[in-house]
Amino acid sequence: MTDIEIARNARLRPISEIAQTLGVQADDMATYGKYKAKVSSYGKKQGKVVLVTAINPTPAGEGKTTVSIGLADGMKKLGKNVCLALREPSLGPVFGIKGGATGGGYAQVLPMEDINLHFNGDFHAITTANNLLSSVIDNHIFQGNALKIKTVTWHRALDLNDRSLRSVKCGIGYNEREDHFDITAASEVMAVFCLAKDIADLKKRLGDIVIGVDEDGNNVTARMLKADEAMTILLKDAMDPNLVQTLEGTPAFVHGGPFANIAHGCNSVIATKTAMSYADYVVTEAGFGADLGAEKFLDIKCRTAGINPSCVVVVATLRGLKYGGGVPKQDTALPNLEALKKGAPNLFKHVENVTEIYKLPCVVAINKFITDTDEEIEYLRDECAKRGAEVCLADVWANGGEGGKALAQAVVAHMDGYNGKMEYAYPLNASIKEKIELIAKRVYGALGVDFTQEAEEKISVFEQNPDCNGLPVCMAKTQYSLTDDQTKLGRPTDFRITVRDLYYRAGAGFIVALTGKILLMPGLGKTPASEGMSINTDTMEIKGLF
Repeated sequence: MTDIEIARNARLRPISEIAQTLGVQADDMATYGKYKAKVSSYGKKQGKVVLVTAINPTPAGEGKTTVSIGLADGMKKLGKNVCLALREPSLGPVFGIKGGATGGGYAQVLPMEDINLHFNGDFHAITTANNLLSSVIDNHIFQGNALKIKTVTWHRALDLNDRSLRSVKCGIGYNEREDHFDITAASEVMAVFCLAKDIADLKKRLGDIVIGVDEDGNNVTARMLKADEAMTILLKDAMDPNLVQTLEGTPAFVHGGPFANIAHGCNSVIATKTAMSYADYVVTEAGFGADLGAEKFLDIKCRTAGINPSCVVVVATLRGLKYGGGVPKQDTALPNLEALKKGAPNLFKHVENVTEIYKLPCVVAINKFITDTDEEIEYLRDECAKRGAEVCLADVWANGGEGGKALAQAVVAHMDGYNGKMEYAYPLNASIKEKIELIAKRVYGALGVDFTQEAEEKISVFEQNPDCNGLPVCMAKTQYSLTDDQTKLGRPTDFRITVRDLYYRAGAGFIVALTGKILLMPGLGKTPASEGMSINTDTMEIKGLF
């Protein structure tokens, strides 16, 4: 059966029952139908966190979210009090090429269709808050421009892939200027939403957003435009995390959804903290490969939220590693130990980063396929052991929590045995250049970093602004390679990273560094997923959603 058929045949429990298993009281949640709710309170626990990350993604597939869900279901089968904390899907990938973000096979969060589409309206609220600020900016300029705004750096947003909106003109005929659209998952409002500790922190961060500069070169903020209160009002209900369930009834908070290649790639701090307050073990994931999502989770989110994970799981498939070793996608299911040896160093680099840079326990989860051979698995087991990581097979797509029990046992053992303190890839008191160079050299394995003239000029401006001191860096980089060139697979050596531009995200509280050809508004492929979707208008049954 397809993912959507499995989801549709599942028997969901009322969300009130799922909430009761966590200890959430009825007065502390608002239900959205039978199977979804928003939770507005914290419990009294202080659960441990395991981060699920992965190798650099390949067309052969890795299944990070699927493994995250299967791991949580496996922990539940072991009798553990466990909860998931995941990101919400963006409609861009849903209708584009990547698909949804609710797992697959027998490791899914439900209701799959609702979550992958409009869910509880959080993305719409974020998009609207973003565009409210845009409308306030243009209206302020139209009404006389009392703040003497000279340059607007704020972009509009839309939660769809639409390359035609990357560069547009607005105000044609009366106050014409160039503008740009970012996908909502890359917007600063999304970052603020996901990093805010509470509604008061949200309002402060929204007010801190820099929308441009005035005629004297001073920053103009959303607070100066008096837009922060209205933006907060639009987001007040969305700030409560969404509670849903897996196929096996494991509670899951699904909330916020920044991309990891162009944003910080983690679900909301509030959702993770809420899960930690109600469960003994929290399984969370960060977008794309460990060089992006895990680095930002550890260096940005953990710093902001005061979270110290107890274990990191790196997901890989033999097919994906063989693709990285030069095998065409159609041949990756064939046994090929030599190709695996060529592609496996990508996995080894991510493992080494976890154990050597961040000083955290690491478990490698091999997302299992029936074509995997014992010889190939033993090779990875031996090589990962040399790097301080245990290897476990995860057969969760086919067998759900039962297929995740071995992985769950290993992860729980590491979490229970860990009482250390994680380290970071860079100190916050380093200069902007030093932070970027430390990420590139330590996390990516680069020889160094080159900065364009535009980037150099931005750094000079930022270094004169005391508010930019001590901020983390959010790297915008291709997800497909450790380098800034998506064609360089595996574990490249002797390469340099080029930073072409930087943005100051005052509300989010970090500096964004753009590398390579990374874009903040993706485009649709030649055959987008939307073309394969259909709805039966008699039964309202949807097909083609995955």
